[in-house]
Amino acid sequence: MIVIGLTGGIASGKSTVTQFFRDHDIPVIDADVLGHRTYDPGTETFDAVVATFGQDVVAEDGTIDRKVLGGKVFGKPDELKRLTDIVWPGIRKLATEKIAEFETAGNDLVVLEAAVLFEAGWEDLTDEIWVVTVAPEEAIRRLKERNGMEEEAARARIDSQLSNDERTARADVIIENNGSLEDLQRTIQREWDGLQQRLRAAAGR
Repeated sequence: MIVIGLTGGIASGKSTVTQFFRDHDIPVIDADVLGHRTYDPGTETFDAVVATFGQDVVAEDGTIDRKVLGGKVFGKPDELKRLTDIVWPGIRKLATEKIAEFETAGNDLVVLEAAVLFEAGWEDLTDEIWVVTVAPEEAIRRLKERNGMEEEAARARIDSQLSNDERTARADVIIENNGSLEDLQRTIQREWDGLQQRLRAAAGR
C-alpha cells in the first residue's frame, strides 16, 4: 500500500486535491479531524492538556474549551510548543492506526492530509509527499476574499507557516495553484495519471 502525505499552506487548495482523491474512492485520513478526536474526554491527550494548562480549559460540558486554550497559547511560541508536544503524538497514534486499518482492508492507496506534516515530523508515515503551493500574495487575496480576513492578519498567518521553498524542497510531487480552479484540476489530473503509472509499476503490471 502507498501512503501519500498531502500538505500545503493556508489557502493553497489542499481541500480541492483531497476532494479529487475522495471522488476517486481513495481513503483520506484528515489530521484535523484526528486532532479534534485527541481532545475527547477520557483520552491521554485530554488529561495531559488539562494537567498542563489548567482546569479552566475544561468547558461546562466537560470538553476542552478551545477558545480558552487558544488564548493560553496564541502568540506564545513556548506555550504553543507545549501544546503541540502533547497533541501531535496523539494525532500520529490515531493516524498510524487508521493507516493499518486501511491496509488490512486491502486498500492500495491512502492519503494522509496534514497541514503540519513537516512540522510534526510525520514524513516517515508516508511513501510520497505531495505539496500544494500558492504564491503568498495570491494566498492573501484568497483569504481576504474568502474569509473576509484583513490583509495584515492574512499576511501574519502566512508568515507564521513554513515557506513554499521549505515545503517543496521536501516534496515528491509539487502542485502549483496560482491560477483558476480549472488549471488546478488539470494539474491534479496529470499528477493522478503519473501516480497510476507508479502504482502499476509497483504492482509489476
